[in-house]
Amino acid sequence: MRCPYCKKDNDRVLDTRTADDGGVIRRRRVCHCGRRFTTHERLEELPLRVVKKNGQRQPFRREKVLAGVQRAIEKRPIPAERAVSLVDDVERELLDRGDREVPSRTIGELVAAKMRVLDDVAYVRFASVYREFQAVDEFVKEIQTIRSEAPPAAPAPPRQYHGPDADEPTI
Repeated sequence: MRCPYCKKDNDRVLDTRTADDGGVIRRRRVCHCGRRFTTHERLEELPLRVVKKNGQRQPFRREKVLAGVQRAIEKRPIPAERAVSLVDDVERELLDRGDREVPSRTIGELVAAKMRVLDDVAYVRFASVYREFQAVDEFVKEIQTIRSEAPPAAPAPPRQYHGPDADEPTI
């Protein structure tokens, strides 16, 4: 492996571990120049192709899916790692299907389903772009669907009164 610092290929492996449920091997290396770096090995799979609405075919790019998810969860209390995990799950499901060509609609529906479980607001944001909402009514309809399918919220606990005791007169 070529060192990213000195560009020589004289290094040795210090540590090897599996990652991503065994789908990736992570190796910690040290170069003869003394610098350390990490490499990741993945199984080479046949490329997945996306069939767009217009029939055009292009390679699946997880970065593109991740960018859409990140835009949807922006300013929401969702860790960035969760977005990466969601995209990993979608990619794994697509590859497990065994189809080498997948309609973009299938990818969008998979992402939307996972976003729905993750966060309702992020889901509506994603759905509005993916399904190309043109009017406010479409937002309202989607929100009503979420509300009708959501389990009833637990009642709020009674509020605690932290002011002066009721027995004491206030001045």
